[in-house]
Amino acid sequence: MKKLTTVYDRSRVPLYVQVASVMRQRIETGHWVEGDKISTLEELESEFGVARVTIRQAIELLRGEGLLDAQQGRGTFVSGKPMHNRWLNLANDFDKVVASIKDNVIKRVHIEENVAAPELDPHEGQAADAYTFLRSIQYNRGEPFSAVNLYLAKEIFDRDRKRFTNAAALPMLVEMKDVTIAHAFQTLTIGVADPETAEHLKIGLGEPTADCRLVLLDDKGVALYVADIHYRKDCFALRVDLLENVKSKDRSKISA
Repeated sequence: MKKLTTVYDRSRVPLYVQVASVMRQRIETGHWVEGDKISTLEELESEFGVARVTIRQAIELLRGEGLLDAQQGRGTFVSGKPMHNRWLNLANDFDKVVASIKDNVIKRVHIEENVAAPELDPHEGQAADAYTFLRSIQYNRGEPFSAVNLYLAKEIFDRDRKRFTNAAALPMLVEMKDVTIAHAFQTLTIGVADPETAEHLKIGLGEPTADCRLVLLDDKGVALYVADIHYRKDCFALRVDLLENVKSKDRSKISA
């Protein structure tokens, strides 16, 4: 029990969300399959070392996601499985990044002008004089797959406010003839869905997300575009040919 308590204490995520994440993973991996009756409340309470109310909250969370069905007098059954449709492969060069975004269907959910500059790491350049904040949701086949929080230099946004409001900003920025993109820093990390991201992406609170940060600097070192993108984990995969840039002669040595 003490060991589990230490594990739980490592996270600021509510306890029932942590328990639900483990239970969700069991469904995703097939440990519990659709139609299965899962462990009893008593068994789960003992296994996870938490109060029964915490188990009930975790089950209710997964029930709301359509993964579990609690039946009076019978127990709790697996009623669904998270969709695995890993169609999105994160591009690893700038032209491919731009191309992958160009035709995305987006919905702006929030725009705010003259906001404070985003926090920038030392290698991410210097802040612009002012920024416009744009939050949008990207869709594929009618389903949301990513939430984007973008800080765009206000002087760039002001050039074509209508288009930047209704279309993906990156391709438009790249098309500007008098703007030189000198650096494009991309960082990929693993995160979890906060309440707002979970709501927009239709996923569970605390579910893992693939988080991509993209920062574009102009030739003066000013960060014109600072985006934090949160992808649903069930659409995302990172596929790379590790030998893509190895000459065929060198490949033969590796194969040998």
